[in-house]
Amino acid sequence: IDRIACPWLIRRFVDPSAVFLFVPTSDVALVADRFGAVPFDIEEVFWSHRGELCTFDVMIEEFGLASEPMLRLARIVRGADTARPDLAPEVAGLLAASLGLSRMFVDDLKQLDAGMLLYDAFYRWCRDATDETHNWPSAKKGG
Repeated sequence: IDRIACPWLIRRFVDPSAVFLFVPTSDVALVADRFGAVPFDIEEVFWSHRGELCTFDVMIEEFGLASEPMLRLARIVRGADTARPDLAPEVAGLLAASLGLSRMFVDDLKQLDAGMLLYDAFYRWCRDATDETHNWPSAKKGG
């Protein structure tokens, strides 16, 4: 979850031209050193889980991006990333969509490209659609 959520956050709110490298955990330090990259979402690095917070939460805090919609999204991401579906009803949907993407794309960068739209949609829902419902069938007579 964090492997898509964090790059989405960075590209949308910090650096639109950020480049991401996905490598096996055992190679992260070597690749980060070779390319001057900043590792994230692995143990013992700055950009990682802290206590009950996932890496996405940490980035929101560290980059000063806290807002009501962003914190709502963070709760959903944290729930999906840390197996805590009780944090928000939408956790199951994000987890299902994320697992679906992981089955559709073997290539991490292709999965990231597809996941960008998913996170755009979740963020837009958090920002301006949480009060909207879908009522079917219509309550209108003859509708």
